[in-house]
Amino acid sequence: MANRLDFERPVQELEDKIEELKSFMDEKNIDLSDEISRLQKRLAYMEEEVYGNMTAWNRVQLARHPERPTTLDYIDRIFDDFIELHGDRAFGDDEAIVGGIATFEDKPVTVVGHQRGKDTKENLRRNFGMPHPEGYRKALRLMKQAEKFNRPVVFLLDTKGAFPGKAAEERGQSEAIARNLIEMAGLTVPIVCIVIGEGASGGALAIGVGNHVHMLENSWYSVISPEGAAALLWKDSSLAQQAADTMKITAPDLKELDVIDEIVPEAKGGAHRNVEEQAASIQKVLKKSLEELSKLSKTELVEQRYEKYRNIGQYTFVTDTIGLK
Repeated sequence: MANRLDFERPVQELEDKIEELKSFMDEKNIDLSDEISRLQKRLAYMEEEVYGNMTAWNRVQLARHPERPTTLDYIDRIFDDFIELHGDRAFGDDEAIVGGIATFEDKPVTVVGHQRGKDTKENLRRNFGMPHPEGYRKALRLMKQAEKFNRPVVFLLDTKGAFPGKAAEERGQSEAIARNLIEMAGLTVPIVCIVIGEGASGGALAIGVGNHVHMLENSWYSVISPEGAAALLWKDSSLAQQAADTMKITAPDLKELDVIDEIVPEAKGGAHRNVEEQAASIQKVLKKSLEELSKLSKTELVEQRYEKYRNIGQYTFVTDTIGLK
């Protein structure tokens, strides 16, 4: 049983009760099927209530779930013949970014993504999924290689942000992120980006400039984390829940604002509840995107990407009332 969050406790308690009755029925050879059936119907109703009315903070919590599938989990299930490539050819290899070449639907692609750990030891090795500059330069090397060989690029986003440490700044963190933004804007092959967990700040945007940008239903994507926003606005990071509910950072919010193209549905309770099903949902959306983008020429791909970002946002023109031109 997956670890449950606080807001999921009513569901967990009912599931535990059902399992307890099933065990008792088997042990005592007593027919409790009617009672179990009644509780299962109640469970279905409760799941609709809990997961159908989640707040933005609930979705942030699910995006951070320790059992949530990572980039490598999806690569194993969606792509074939994956060969991981290492290093930025300048400083070293950053394990917070993984990437390489693979096949998708029997066609070659380059796939790159943030990679966090599954336990403390792996999280330390992968720096909790927060890349250093060499991680972004590795991503840049792989996307330029993809352009050379005319391969589409798929990016999977899942990071709390670029690493803000002294060493990262000394090696040019901001320049590495800015360079990726410039290069991705002009890349002449299809780019599909999918936010699979947390999409925080420039750490996510550095591999997030795509022709199509999709989000898993319980992921979030923002210029700053809820804790960071609360600390800046109210000098109190403990107000993160309040910040999350006002920041418009969830997939439904960003779809409404035309920041993303499509929401990838998740199983009730989050992607970790059924990884195979989640991978299949991502694969379906990815296939659709690549088929659409494959019809565009190199020039059209760049133009489409440019127009996509130029048209994000809502604005109006103010009529000049003081005679200025």
